[in-house]
Amino acid sequence: MIAKYKHNVVVRRMITIVAVIASALLQAFVIQTFIRPANLLSSGFTGVAILIDDIASLYGRSFSTSLGMLALNIPVAILCSRSISVRFTFYSMLQVFLASFFLKVCRFSPLFDDILLNVIFGGFLYGLAIAIALRGNASTGGTDFIALYVSNKMGRSIWEYVFAGNVVILCIFGYLFGWMYAGYSILFQFISTKAISAFHHRYERVTLQITTTKAEEVIKAYVAQYRHGISCVDAVGGYSHKKMYLLHTVVSSYEVSDIVALMHSQDPHIIINMIKTENFYGGFYQAPIE
Repeated sequence: MIAKYKHNVVVRRMITIVAVIASALLQAFVIQTFIRPANLLSSGFTGVAILIDDIASLYGRSFSTSLGMLALNIPVAILCSRSISVRFTFYSMLQVFLASFFLKVCRFSPLFDDILLNVIFGGFLYGLAIAIALRGNASTGGTDFIALYVSNKMGRSIWEYVFAGNVVILCIFGYLFGWMYAGYSILFQFISTKAISAFHHRYERVTLQITTTKAEEVIKAYVAQYRHGISCVDAVGGYSHKKMYLLHTVVSSYEVSDIVALMHSQDPHIIINMIKTENFYGGFYQAPIE
């Protein structure tokens, strides 16, 4: 059992590292291929770093975007490591360092001359880069730290509020460099936010309705592994007229596949119906960010 646990930990760490590298490389690719050629502004601290560089260019100076990403993220990472796990903060900062490194050493050429195509494809891929990091149990740093901390406290996603905050930065960008590019950047942000919401479902909840003849074994295994409540009522099969049990629990969508596998290991003939939960009132255990 200990060896299996250690193996699972190693696998999870490897998945996180691969996700962090892929996310950083994709982020650097989007910045060089779509954002810079179209004079767009990305989200979060990366966008702030780009904005500082653009403002510096007005005075005939330059400010490295990669350096700005590091300078802005390090203080926030130190503060957030006290509220979010050190491991999560470490992998998030690794993503920031790698994205900064790839921006320095990689040279990607623009794909489109049309600004709208840059906005659409760039927005989607930038959101995908963030979602890859999040699914790998890391982040792209900056405002992601704040968004994840608040989301974990509230138990729901707040990416729409992050989008609103980014719009404020884009208004500054529009005032200084023209409202047309600011408008395209807001569209870029909207698309990337939708992409994140499409692939990141940590705070979505689902209801599992379970029909089994081995309620005691299923419940025992479930409560030993998960900190969610589960109810049980007696039932009778409408076709077989045999005695069975109906179980009911609400879980995070991220946990469904593991929970289903666990319950099937206790009862190979178990029937599980999954229903999306729109609203939930009452105590719900949200696993901390690790």
